Amino acid sequence: MHKALVIAPNWIGDALMAQPLFTLLKRLHPRLTIDAIAPSWVAPVLERMPEISRVVATDLAHGKLQPLERYRLASVLADEGYDAAYVLPNSLKSSLIPWLARIPLRIGYKGEQRYGLLNVRHANPRKDERPPMVRHYAALAFAPGAKLPETLPTPRIEADLNESARVFARFGLDLRVPLVVFCPGAEFGPAKRWPPGHFAQLAQLMRRSFPYAQIVALGSGKDGALAQQIAADAPFVRNLCGQTSLAEACALLARANAVVSNDSGLMHVTAALRRPQIALFGSSDPRHTPPLSDQAHILWLQLECSPCFARECPLGHTRCLNELMPEHVFANLRNILLTQR
Repeated sequence: MHKALVIAPNWIGDALMAQPLFTLLKRLHPRLTIDAIAPSWVAPVLERMPEISRVVATDLAHGKLQPLERYRLASVLADEGYDAAYVLPNSLKSSLIPWLARIPLRIGYKGEQRYGLLNVRHANPRKDERPPMVRHYAALAFAPGAKLPETLPTPRIEADLNESARVFARFGLDLRVPLVVFCPGAEFGPAKRWPPGHFAQLAQLMRRSFPYAQIVALGSGKDGALAQQIAADAPFVRNLCGQTSLAEACALLARANAVVSNDSGLMHVTAALRRPQIALFGSSDPRHTPPLSDQAHILWLQLECSPCFARECPLGHTRCLNELMPEHVFANLRNILLTQR
């Protein structure tokens, strides 16, 4: 096999957890060239992966078939000479482009009964037997049912320190002063978001012990209201949500002294950049989607009702996050910052 196409996941975190698959493919096929198709909001992460040669960014809408757009893209890719395609999303529509492009091997999970569209189909694990997402994707490097290596590569993306310097300058940040980043958003829903009031209290605790530190909030435009709530109680927190591209957010995270985040795409970006971080888990499960870095500190109360994987707390109290107190998070954050002095 000389050339492969990857249909990337639709979420930043999932794309990063797929990187070990790409590393394994390169190890198994040393001369392999890997290209990727990715949504435009995920593409900057894949562009920073050394295993990926080219990224085709698309604006295909999530949840829509768009057959004409997929046919046009497949027509262009048909002349690229791909030997195989790895379809990482489970949807039927995600498998259309490799099939329309007549790529000989089309590999993925059974998903939405994709008979014919995929010709190498792995069985979907039962919900109570789901492996960590990294192992789920890595299995596609091998024949269906094959045993995986015990140890897998970990996600890692490359940072350009010159780019970081440019982005720091753009936002008036000082490279000589410690930077702490808050990531208050989580795309899936409120049950994954630590309360803004807790972030604000954490910022106040930070201010008392580390008055010289810069604190910024990063995220998409959807997270801007959360960051505004934080800044209302802690006005020294810079709200950059929605003001940076994903590439610029990566550049800032690459130089952060510490990051405090929910279980989100930016959590996985931070881990892949090997930056010190505190990852806050509520309704989701760090055994399934952990930040894969020895610089990560995971805080999870593991209540009897969690993980529930719900968008909103089905019991109406969200204790899994409300009872994760700012003082406890600060104790961990303080230790991280003191070790850097």
